[in-house]
Amino acid sequence: MTVFHLRAAGVSLVLDTRGDAAYITHWGPDLGDLDPPDGLFTPAVPPSSIDVPLRLSLLPSLAEGWSGRPAIESGHGFRTVETHLHEQTAVIRSASPDATQKVVTELELTGQGVLRVRHRFTNRGHDEFVLPNLDVLLPIPAEASELLDFTGLWSHERSPQRAPLRHGIWSRESRHGRPGHDDAFLMVAGTPGFGFRTGRVWAVHLAWSGDKRIWAERSALGCSVLGAGELTAPGEIRLAPGESYETPWLVAVFSDAGLDGLSDRLHPWIRASSHLRKPRPVVLNTWEAVYFNHDLTVLGQLADAAAEVGVERFVLDDGWFTGRRDDRRALGDWFVDDAVWPQGLHPLISRVHAHGMEFGLWVEPEMISPDSRLATAHPDWILDSGPTWRWQRSLDLTRAYDYLLDRLTALLTEYPIAFLKWDHNRDLLTPGVAHRQTRALYRLLAALKQAFPHVEIESCASGGARIDLGILPLVDRFWTSDTNDPLDRQSIQRWTGVLIPPEYLGGHLGAGTAHVTGRTSALGFRLATALFGSAGIEWNLTAASPAEKAGIAAWIAEHKRLRPLLHSGRVVRADSPDPAHLLHGVVAQDRTHAVYALVTLGTPAAALPPPIRFPGLDPDRSYTVRPIGVPPRTMQDAPPPWLAAGGIMLPGRVLTELGLPAPLLTPEQALLLELS
Repeated sequence: MTVFHLRAAGVSLVLDTRGDAAYITHWGPDLGDLDPPDGLFTPAVPPSSIDVPLRLSLLPSLAEGWSGRPAIESGHGFRTVETHLHEQTAVIRSASPDATQKVVTELELTGQGVLRVRHRFTNRGHDEFVLPNLDVLLPIPAEASELLDFTGLWSHERSPQRAPLRHGIWSRESRHGRPGHDDAFLMVAGTPGFGFRTGRVWAVHLAWSGDKRIWAERSALGCSVLGAGELTAPGEIRLAPGESYETPWLVAVFSDAGLDGLSDRLHPWIRASSHLRKPRPVVLNTWEAVYFNHDLTVLGQLADAAAEVGVERFVLDDGWFTGRRDDRRALGDWFVDDAVWPQGLHPLISRVHAHGMEFGLWVEPEMISPDSRLATAHPDWILDSGPTWRWQRSLDLTRAYDYLLDRLTALLTEYPIAFLKWDHNRDLLTPGVAHRQTRALYRLLAALKQAFPHVEIESCASGGARIDLGILPLVDRFWTSDTNDPLDRQSIQRWTGVLIPPEYLGGHLGAGTAHVTGRTSALGFRLATALFGSAGIEWNLTAASPAEKAGIAAWIAEHKRLRPLLHSGRVVRADSPDPAHLLHGVVAQDRTHAVYALVTLGTPAAALPPPIRFPGLDPDRSYTVRPIGVPPRTMQDAPPPWLAAGGIMLPGRVLTELGLPAPLLTPEQALLLELS
């Protein structure tokens, strides 16, 4: 046994395998060359404790003196029997004292400094074994004493919440059968007061789309951990002799440059394995434009209007299949409604293609309506027995798998569909089935991807209730939230983007009065908010004025021009002393080009706002700063001279450290600035 020291991109992972168990003795800043002598990482033995030093193994339990939440509920500890290091991956094999239970732990440190950890448990006994929860735990230092995670509601996802890490456990559990609108999403522990640009932070995310738990614990014994794992019901995981269970990957990231430092590791890592092969097309989705009013003439005119402003993908939302005139029936009957579409979808698709646009279609395969032909034919395929949710129930994917694959294959074969908006509009309220349901979903998506590699899939779960790194390899886009209200979207996109790169995050231009909130917003604010990310429209453009259409066309042209930057650059966010002000942007990897948005969410705290300081620039280059897009509304007797002049050139060091005087934007406005 030995000490493994993995290093990448300013991060060190030190794994001590000397002795009976393997211990992570350091995960954080790079330690440089290291040849630790025996005993270097061994702590003192305090009074009234076990009589040997307490060290947290990869599978901590009561058997080794750890009285916190264990990695696995077991009456014994696990002993390391074999270790192996291949490039940047360490493999640790452990066994129970009687060798009937074996665990293989993989720890990989990627070139971007992202740590991935998972366990594989194998039943080596002669009888069936009921596996309790099996989790991954990582130690964090005492300085990481403040927590950030997230909660939320439908149309208000990724709402941040912060608290000190005190003695005990702060645990977040999801029992939705999906991550949920209140998904903890990313649990961050850091130095007190850490922000987007400052502080040391350690963060974990569980790459899993079903039930899960994620937590932080500080023990009075002196240890602190971040942990996560799939949340299974009692008896849900039953292993016959020789069978194995593999945990989801725990994705862990350290940064000494605040939350933006997490993105600086996560986004390049995600992009390194991205299967996106072309620029993200500008989308028009029909939902808030027509809802269930599926009429060829109406939708044809909408397609004409979409093409006129430069849309590249036209997506037909809910209401196209047999009997679906409202949200109370027909889910599961995935046949084109010949009463509404006597010639099928071909006439609409031909019109869309004639304009050079791709065609996309909404589906919700994991759900079934009690009022449907499928429910009548296969009542045993219905999972939920409690209250309906949006007048629907969950469909057992393990039983309906072949039917769903056949129906979706038939649709994708008959029609030239380039995109599926894959929705999931209710929680799974049946205990003990979330594991197999999630695995079946992954298998179904993978089968469709293999059969139709040209078809892109969007993960939508009544908005943003299923955004995670488990499903990401199987989809091409996330629907970030069901709200298109730009005021709410500013926060939702800001926090979702800590983990997910912007090219995956759908953000749409909605109507002047938001359908979800009823709030009315200026066109310029809506355009500036939807510019960043995978841009689209969810608005009945046939009702837009000529001036509005001209503004939208100019916005789409601007987005297409900036798209190579927006979808490949570094995402940066400034910390502001005034919560009414936000500044975020994207900076090219070579720092020659950048776009920023200065946003006012509400009434500023002072008559003169703080200067605009631009993070992420090269201090030794000079930049031209110029406004782009729709000029925001201001309340000022005179603008700052640099803005009145149409721009300015200054060194990056000045723009970052000193900044530029800010204009006096009224609430719910955004100023877009391009730097080159």
